[in-house]
Amino acid sequence: MATRPDAPPGAAASPIRDRRKAFKLTQAELGDAVGASRQTIVAIEKGDYSPSVYLALRIARELGATVEELFPLDDDSPNS
Repeated sequence: MATRPDAPPGAAASPIRDRRKAFKLTQAELGDAVGASRQTIVAIEKGDYSPSVYLALRIARELGATVEELFPLDDDSPNS
């Protein structure tokens, strides 16, 4: 994954942000479409907030992706 120019070294770009931008949606538009606030979308993209399963599914559906594509498990996870 590519890193954001403003991200700390080693930080990965957000798959949600990348997909949202490819769909030419603002954070507010995505939030409206999935029943979440713009601030929630910001926090999810930054990795500061993990959405509920239902919200993750709505985001994935809106962006034409799977939950696994948008919310990959960390490589260091013991279950991966």
